[in-house]
Parts: sequence; C-alpha cells; structure tokens
Amino acid sequence: MIDSHCHLDHEPLDKNIEDVLLRSKKEGITKLLTISTTLNGFPKLLEIINKDEMIFGTFGIHPHETNTDQLLKDEIVDKIKTKDKIIGVGETGLDFYYNNSDKDKQIKSFQNHINAAVELNIPLIVHSRNAEPETYEILKNSDSSLKILMHCFTGSLPFALKLMELNTYFSASGIITFKNSTELQNTFKEIPLERLLIETDSPFLSPEPMRGKKNEPSFVRYTLKKLSELKNVDFEKLDRITTDNFNRLFFNT
Repeated sequence: MIDSHCHLDHEPLDKNIEDVLLRSKKEGITKLLTISTTLNGFPKLLEIINKDEMIFGTFGIHPHETNTDQLLKDEIVDKIKTKDKIIGVGETGLDFYYNNSDKDKQIKSFQNHINAAVELNIPLIVHSRNAEPETYEILKNSDSSLKILMHCFTGSLPFALKLMELNTYFSASGIITFKNSTELQNTFKEIPLERLLIETDSPFLSPEPMRGKKNEPSFVRYTLKKLSELKNVDFEKLDRITTDNFNRLFFNT
C-alpha cells in the first residue's frame, strides 16, 4: 500500500514519526507522500522526508494560504528542482467553500503551480472544493502534458467524467467509508481502476471504523478495503493496482 497524501508535519503525527512509520510498515505500506501546504512549513517537511527512505514530499501552497504566500512559477521550480525526494507540486487548487483566501489570488497561485509542474514534468496535486467549473476550465486550458492528481476527490460524477478526458488520477480518502457518502461511492464505481490512488489526508478524515481518532497513514487500509468492495475487486489485487498507479504517476515505472 501507498498513502499518496498525508501531512506528517501536522500534530500529532510530527511528534510520533517513529511510531507512525512503524505502524505503517506493519500494515505493509511502502511509501508515504507528505504534502506541503505553506512556505514556512517547507523546511520542516524537508527534515521529515529525510527520516526514512519510505517518505517522499511535495512543495506547494494550499489555496487557504494564498493571501499571504504567493510564489511565481520560477520560485516554485527553484524550491523543487534540486531535491530528489520532492516528487510533486502542491497541494494547490481552489477552495470556494471556506474562501479563506481571495478567489483571484487562489486562481493566480493555482496557475503558477500548474506551470511549474509542467516545466518540471512532475504531478500536480489538486484540491478542489465548491469550485468544479473553475478548476476544470483551468486544467482543461493547461498544457496537455500536465499530470493531474485530484486529491481526496469528493466531486460530482459529471466533474469526474470531464477530468477523465484530461487523463486525471483520482485519490480516494476515508470519506468514501462514511455512511452518508453514497453519491461519492457511486462516483468511484465509475472511475477506471488504472486511475485510482488511495490516501489518508491524515491527521484529518479518519475512516470508518476509526472515526473519532486522529488519522494516520496506517489507517489507509480501511479506505482500500471500502474501495475494493465498491469496485468488486479483491483487496490484494486493488492494493497492487493502486500501488502501481502511484509508481507510474510519480516515478514513471
């Protein structure tokens, strides 16, 4: 298994990295991708990815942070290009649900991240909430070589179908295990196996039956289990598929 999206620099994970890694390895997890959200947090993320060979990272500015953190495309590229274990751009995108940042600043930041991902030829990790039309239009009009990963996908089926035309990958989080997520579960039934990844988004969004606890990478098995039921695919087979998808997307293997 691979947890394609976690935040190891957030409490309480950052205070218990060794234990988190031990439990992950016991579950058979082979890689963790810890995700950047702020400029000031990046040095801490770099320290974390050097703690174990299984940990990789990204660089990017979350849409919530774009009022204060604004980087040009070349500045994003410079943060990544000399660091072998930084393998993605993001988390970036649009969040018009909370509107913690100005919409125009979110859009400008998103476009700069897209251009950096194209130049570096590495995947873009996209956050989208209450912004389906805007997210799709920006991605559709980007360079066709852009590698897109919709993280913690909770969008509609029509949105997913349009994104599939852009060769997008979709990551399932613990949300698909929630009892009130029938519509999302039905959407994931329609997404091709070769486009699926799994994630925890830990320490957030603990899956059933671990709700009420702080999420961690070892809980990703519950998401994989639910996804295997939705897709009517054997757990071990889907484990191999999602692992292969991650490695193909991020490592071209």
